[in-house]
Amino acid sequence: MDWHPDILGDGFEACSFEAAGEDGVARTATLVRYRPAAGQAPKASGRRRAVLFLHGWSDYFFNVDLARFWADRGYDFHALDMHNHGRSLRPDAPGGYVGDLADYDAEISKAIGVIGSGEPQPELTLMGHSTGGLVAALWVANHPGAASQLILNSPWLEMHGNSLVRRAASTMVAPMARFRPEAILRLPERGFYWRTISSSAEGEWPLDDRYRPPMAFPLRAGWLSAILAGHAKVARGLGIGIPILVLLSQGSANGPFWTEEMRRTDAVLDVNIIALRALTLGRTVTVERIDGALHDVFLSPPKVRADAYARLARWLRGYAGEGDAASTAPP
Repeated sequence: MDWHPDILGDGFEACSFEAAGEDGVARTATLVRYRPAAGQAPKASGRRRAVLFLHGWSDYFFNVDLARFWADRGYDFHALDMHNHGRSLRPDAPGGYVGDLADYDAEISKAIGVIGSGEPQPELTLMGHSTGGLVAALWVANHPGAASQLILNSPWLEMHGNSLVRRAASTMVAPMARFRPEAILRLPERGFYWRTISSSAEGEWPLDDRYRPPMAFPLRAGWLSAILAGHAKVARGLGIGIPILVLLSQGSANGPFWTEEMRRTDAVLDVNIIALRALTLGRTVTVERIDGALHDVFLSPPKVRADAYARLARWLRGYAGEGDAASTAPP
């Protein structure tokens, strides 16, 4: 692995690699890691822990505070920019596209192999946001024993409304997905969520518009079909045996026009249907509803994300076996 300084600056390194799935196609992904400067990392215990973060659709990893939160608790923090996203974008590839969510499996497995090199083997926590949460849940279900905890930040587990909407959408998109998978679907574009988080608009986070475009990447038929197939698997139940934490906003605001309510709710997903779907993931599921949270709860206004970090820290003390000495302060 050829590590080099990352765009996020001090302490961050990145490495691009290729991984071929069952279809034999080699795809490029990029692993990012955070290594605190000497003297800043907590004293090592006899227990090695690591976390791998998966971003959402039309997104990339940029939240340095999240990396520092995990590092302060003694975890080796890594994030994966999956193929056709972020640092892994290539000029000849359609941004954000995947024809089957299982196409991510090879790069996730290879990244985890890199994280797990050396002794002792780390206890792995897999963390995913939005579409990355859906991918993470499916990956854990297909790789029992590979992770110790699963943390999902507003995971996209179902379409808006209910399963009838999903089934109707699947029926309509299936023919195009089969014969013209990269055909662009002409649907209304909304940049409301980007408006609430980007420092180029009314948010506080410096985003690279090449990696996280304001209106997202074009929606393609094959991609939507892959997402709907993933939702169907979740609806049937995944039977995940490890502890799962699902963090969600208390409310949603998904209308076609901007409203001020979008500054303190999830402007992307229907959080109520997501909360219900979360219970189909496994036997031990904790759902935390956070008042005032945005779609990515850790990009919410300072007081709200401090609440989110506090709830995450509390859950880790209960399910990851962390002692009282572990840091509980948000970054």
